[in-house]
Amino acid sequence: VVFIKYMFNMFQFCHLSMNYIKIQLFYPHVENGKIQINAANYGRTDKITCSHGRPSEQLQNTNCYSPNALSFVSKSCNGLENCEVYATHMIFTDPCFGTYKYLAISYFCLPHGIRDLVCEHKTSALTCGHGTVIHIHSANYGRTDSSTCSTGRPPAQLAKTDCYSLNSHTTVASRCEGKRSCSILASNSVFSDPCFGTFKYLYISYSCVSGLVLLINSLIRLD
Repeated sequence: VVFIKYMFNMFQFCHLSMNYIKIQLFYPHVENGKIQINAANYGRTDKITCSHGRPSEQLQNTNCYSPNALSFVSKSCNGLENCEVYATHMIFTDPCFGTYKYLAISYFCLPHGIRDLVCEHKTSALTCGHGTVIHIHSANYGRTDSSTCSTGRPPAQLAKTDCYSLNSHTTVASRCEGKRSCSILASNSVFSDPCFGTFKYLYISYSCVSGLVLLINSLIRLD
């Protein structure tokens, strides 16, 4: 039996360098998972990162954020085993002219599992077979592409593709983790509204494991 723990990976790359994300699992005999971007910014939030050899005036603005960084990196990398993104204003625009910037990306690896997706106002039903229970890998109520759950919807409701409800995983896990079956409504009343005016959907990745495996994994996380 292989027990998998998930961890966030944080990478920072200076302006005009290449950001090459290669997912590596630290457990043997497990197939590579898929990249899921958690956060991304092209700009500057401190004076230390990528500061070597740079004049002081290029490091002073630490409130520098590119508004399209998360959306672009998510579209380029989500669902892949590896991806490349260049840290340059030609891709992300220049959020703070005269400041030397860097690209910071936080991501994690989704293990292979069962994928469940329902559109807003629909109910997601998770089920496991006899002798196994639900183990939630990840969940998001929001929108990360413009095609899913798009039928009959005006473009304005599909345009925002960096929409994440921060309580998605906690909410789904509290209702489903360790159970043989569960149901959860994809709605603002359950998850709150992470992006007003956008038609959202609920995505859940989970697997069916024995209760013993779930117990041991929970003990590992507490360790």
